[in-house]
Amino acid sequence: MKATLPPHPFYLSTAEQSQQMDRATIEQFGIDGFTLMEVAGSSAAKRLLDELPANAHGLYLCGKGNNAGDALVVARYLIQHGHAATLLFISGTEGLSDDTEQNLALLRKIAEHDSTAAPVTIINGWPQFKKSGLAELDFIVDGMLGTGLNSELRGDYAKAVAWANEVDRPIYSIDIPTGLHANTGQIMGTAIQASTTYTFGSQKLGFYLEDGYSCTGEIVLCELPFPNYLKTCNNFLLDRSWVNEPEYPPAKHKYDAGVLYLIAGSEGLTGAAILSARSAWAAGVGAVIIICPRGILPVFEHTLPQIIKKPVGTPDDTSLSIEQLDSVIHIIDEKPGNVLFGPGIGRAPSTLQFSTAFFEQFTGRLLIDADGLWCLGQQQNWQKPDQASWILTPHPGELAKLSSSSFDDGGERLETVREISSTKNITVVSKGFPSVIGTPSGKCLLTRYDTRVFARAGFGDVLAGKIGAYWSLGNPPAKSAALGLLHGYEKTKLSNKKNRFLEPNDLI
Repeated sequence: MKATLPPHPFYLSTAEQSQQMDRATIEQFGIDGFTLMEVAGSSAAKRLLDELPANAHGLYLCGKGNNAGDALVVARYLIQHGHAATLLFISGTEGLSDDTEQNLALLRKIAEHDSTAAPVTIINGWPQFKKSGLAELDFIVDGMLGTGLNSELRGDYAKAVAWANEVDRPIYSIDIPTGLHANTGQIMGTAIQASTTYTFGSQKLGFYLEDGYSCTGEIVLCELPFPNYLKTCNNFLLDRSWVNEPEYPPAKHKYDAGVLYLIAGSEGLTGAAILSARSAWAAGVGAVIIICPRGILPVFEHTLPQIIKKPVGTPDDTSLSIEQLDSVIHIIDEKPGNVLFGPGIGRAPSTLQFSTAFFEQFTGRLLIDADGLWCLGQQQNWQKPDQASWILTPHPGELAKLSSSSFDDGGERLETVREISSTKNITVVSKGFPSVIGTPSGKCLLTRYDTRVFARAGFGDVLAGKIGAYWSLGNPPAKSAALGLLHGYEKTKLSNKKNRFLEPNDLI
């Protein structure tokens, strides 16, 4: 996992981690909170200045905490560039945090002494807000509540959020949209639907879970002077900018470029094996070798001329059984390689018996997918052999079965992935929205895009083939999974441009 750790801008922090980094920078490193607020607000203001038309009028929705202080810094910079500010303190100006109170005083000082600055209007409480004159309003800055929200929005804050969402004006959220839970991505009753979120120090985990996608709009990270050694994180955002496929040296022989064994196929379910084999072959692996029941060999001979086939059993066998286990192990022992187990093997009792025995005996590198995961899930307290290295690629239902647990939201699914990958010492690719890669170290990678397509029939087979191929080419397990997901996303974007319904072959 160490080789796949991203740069700090791709850290995904919980509310507690964000607050700890802030506190440690103040108490241990020696940069005070007021300075951090100045850096945060000025960074957002500089970016916002590039977005606004000349002489725009902004409404700043402010609470009492430091989130409002950040918004006031933004307002102070913007009024000096000709953008008028109306400051609406939802619950009044009494009891503001110290740094917010100080920034309000600075803003008033600018308004009083700088005749060239745009006008500032202060409204003391939501009930005093007259919702007229909206023709003069060009944008809204959301500085009501930050990452500490843990209960549903109520009262005037809920009213302000509902009103802002109905107004046809761009909304710029400060650090996090008000009403969005920073850890789980859940909407706490109601939440701001931001056009852009200017987030500070690190991105928040909740941006990429549950409803986070629908609330944040464009996410712009504004760096803070947190020293790197004080940054703690166990969730990271998957991105092509730091996950690059290496250049593989030319192979002297096909087996030098990686070997992927594909234990797959049964009567009526050969399509899954075909898709996985084609996907792995297209990724550049040196050899793909299908191990299949002899009775379905003609299907693969006809559809996969470039793939090596190793049938087992008799011409009457159309599914794998325990009687074929020794033959399968012998084939794999002939040439070192990774194994992709499961696409289309079926769920016959004899196949379940074969699968259970194979999982117990095989001590190499094994990727388990599809029906293979179903077979694994039938075992109670399943464990991989100590010497083995495993990648599992479950959809949410398979993950629940494998972990003997249930989860109601993306945050719970993430923690389930983290627990199962760390306690079982395996890599888990949890398909969904987002997809999550769990590693033995307990660190997880999340996609920034919708990968639910991989949970549809056929698409998961393509993904498994890609991951298996990248692993066989020498990449670590987590990076192999990352490369597979990124490849699928990029192929999806290209296919969507053609404006037609996606098919599994589009992602190969």
